Amino acid sequence: MKAAVLTQPNQPLVIQDIEIEEPRPREVLVQIHHCGICHSDLSIFDLGGAGQLPVILGHEAAGVIESVGSDVTSVALGDKVLLTPLAPCGHCYWCSRAEPTGCSQAQSFTSGLRPDGTSPFSDNGSCVHRGLGVAGFSEKTIVPESGVVKLASDTPLDIACVIGCAVQTGVGAVLNSAKVEVGSTVLVTGLGGIGISIVQGARIAGAGKIIVSDPVAERREAAIHFGATDAIDPTQDEVVPKALEKTKLIGVDYAFEAAGVASLVDTCINASRIGGTTVIVGADVTLSTVPILPVAIATMGKKIIGSLLGDCHPQRDIPKFVNLWKSGQLDLEAMISHRVKLSEINSGFENVRRTNGIRTVVEVGA
Repeated sequence: MKAAVLTQPNQPLVIQDIEIEEPRPREVLVQIHHCGICHSDLSIFDLGGAGQLPVILGHEAAGVIESVGSDVTSVALGDKVLLTPLAPCGHCYWCSRAEPTGCSQAQSFTSGLRPDGTSPFSDNGSCVHRGLGVAGFSEKTIVPESGVVKLASDTPLDIACVIGCAVQTGVGAVLNSAKVEVGSTVLVTGLGGIGISIVQGARIAGAGKIIVSDPVAERREAAIHFGATDAIDPTQDEVVPKALEKTKLIGVDYAFEAAGVASLVDTCINASRIGGTTVIVGADVTLSTVPILPVAIATMGKKIIGSLLGDCHPQRDIPKFVNLWKSGQLDLEAMISHRVKLSEINSGFENVRRTNGIRTVVEVGA
């Protein structure tokens, strides 16, 4: 089967033939139809594979079940499914607390391997890593049964795929992590697929004012379409004074950092009100640090929380997001700005690098 593989640091992805195993018990083999390109894919690319070469990237995927291992009960041959990067085991300490993103099986997505240290992919007998738990830039992949959610047969996979990461992470951060209330004021820094999903989540939650900041004019304009009420150009204005101005010097109730830039965490903290919450959604893979004055956090009662995949439980939240889309409350179509074939995937990565549009979707197969 064909896959786009990162084989060498600082080199384009290579389309090559890769071997794939048969699914093990409680695993499924999925024929991938479409997969979005997330900034996390670009980050791993820029990190030279993050110690996982060779690796098949892509974790925002949708496809059709081709075969199943033993003991699989939730899906069957021919079912359309959405894949999720974090596949919880369902019975560990974290899963018992309804906190599946902490599950050790789910956390194995960072290693590019199964929890037992193996991969379903190989090239002439050598391991090929399953990037971020999915390996969506491949014609086929194998994931745990809990890593797929069945979709209705009439669901267009080229649109639904963006739910897998962008929507789970962004809308989930609003509804699950922050639990934004009706009438709240919200700031969103960074307007890629996740930032735009945060905007939509805030609108769905009934936020009274949604302020956005991004250096790209096209993205600020798009954010207004998705529900933002105010936009700040950080190349022209300082974000914190502008956010304070737009909230009558109070500050926002919730500030979301969605660009994966450490310095913007400080911006969000300073733009939030006394008692306000900063939600760190973007991951700064440069490992940059942020100076925090504990006495200010304590005396002003400010809160800082992290949000991984929007604290989503895929089996619970993906159907909810699909329903929000089908009811017209969640606009997925307008999030997709570019489409490329698997053979053109490197141009898709350039779209992400140059911040062209919001989401590029790759037509992988079928």
